[in-house]
Amino acid sequence: MTDISASDPRPHAIFGVRDFRLFICGRFLSTASMQMQSVAVGWQVYDLTQDPIALGYVGLFMFLSVAAFTLPGGDVADRFDRRLVLSLAYIGQAACAVLLVWASWAGVTAMWPFYTIVAMFGVGRAFANPASQSFVPFLVPREQVSRAVAWSSSANQVAFIVGPALGGAVYAFGPAAVYAICFAAFVGGAITNSAIRTRVKIPPAEDKSALGRLVAGIHFVRRRPIVLGVISLDLFAVLLGGALSLLPVYARDILHVGPEGLGLLRSASAAGAMVTAVAVANLSLNRKTGVLMFGAVAFYAVCTIAFGVSANFGVSLAALALLGAADQISVITRNTVVQLATPADMRGRVSALHMLFVGTSNELGQFRAGTFAGWLGTVPAVVLGGVGTLAVVALWSWLFPELRKLDRVADLQD
Repeated sequence: MTDISASDPRPHAIFGVRDFRLFICGRFLSTASMQMQSVAVGWQVYDLTQDPIALGYVGLFMFLSVAAFTLPGGDVADRFDRRLVLSLAYIGQAACAVLLVWASWAGVTAMWPFYTIVAMFGVGRAFANPASQSFVPFLVPREQVSRAVAWSSSANQVAFIVGPALGGAVYAFGPAAVYAICFAAFVGGAITNSAIRTRVKIPPAEDKSALGRLVAGIHFVRRRPIVLGVISLDLFAVLLGGALSLLPVYARDILHVGPEGLGLLRSASAAGAMVTAVAVANLSLNRKTGVLMFGAVAFYAVCTIAFGVSANFGVSLAALALLGAADQISVITRNTVVQLATPADMRGRVSALHMLFVGTSNELGQFRAGTFAGWLGTVPAVVLGGVGTLAVVALWSWLFPELRKLDRVADLQD
């Protein structure tokens, strides 16, 4: 499985694992192309409609498809070769990029084709996310999982930086050019992922239906307060605090920086997250995990409020960078907790639940932000979300004392 010692203290030693390198590469390509596509779709939809609610509907259609297929995707990840699941999901997303090229070349102005393609893209995400999230613990020793998650997050954040910036720059040549590059990157991710040699042992067939297996995963989460607390905290934090869906409005109407500026705004939070992820990978933070996570989410909320009220491009970039740094600490800690507190044969299903409550909350949060912006105005919608996130942090720290008192994640028993 691995080419390193479980106790190897060197931060970069984990890259001696060939399959981990391939996994990181494939995930980088898919994430970068997804971010490029997100920038292009957001700008194109808002340019065609001049309506922030239309951006909310983009998030809603993504949410509906991801919500509908994430739990089956987790069951598939537990029962089939994760390499195959990921590769097929990436190919499906590449097909959606081709459809977006067609819509752009054909001069489509109606919104329903874009909403339909976004929903189809969400199906690919629903199968890719659980397989990807639950794959890392099988590629490296248990003692290296936290560091592997940090490095994986670092590569992901590089993609979050490169993708939006490249998407904003290439958009000058038209949205079809962006979508064509996305197609090539998704195909590259599928090819890279298929070269992974690690084979996860597939558990014997259970005497349960697919629904019964999914229910078993739900029951496990309900019985583990630490896992339930992590998942639900992130759900409400992202649902209330997410402001990235309104970046096209800020770029066009508040900061007046155009699509290139939109790409930089999307990249700013990723830049802060990347720096933080690299620092965590080198420091391997393993103490006072619960306090660290609650503090990070609270700081995330404060940065959201600061971004919401800013009308200065430089201040907005700084607020987003700090927001990304805080969010990355939360991402690394919660993903490590969920994976190490879950039995190996249930990681796909529990990861699916995690992605259902957390991943889909990004899209539902996008819908929330878009509709609130249409009703109350853009700035009040963002500020209100940040205040709500602070309230959630205070309530969850009281509801889940086991999570608040959590110290070393490596000591968690699956």
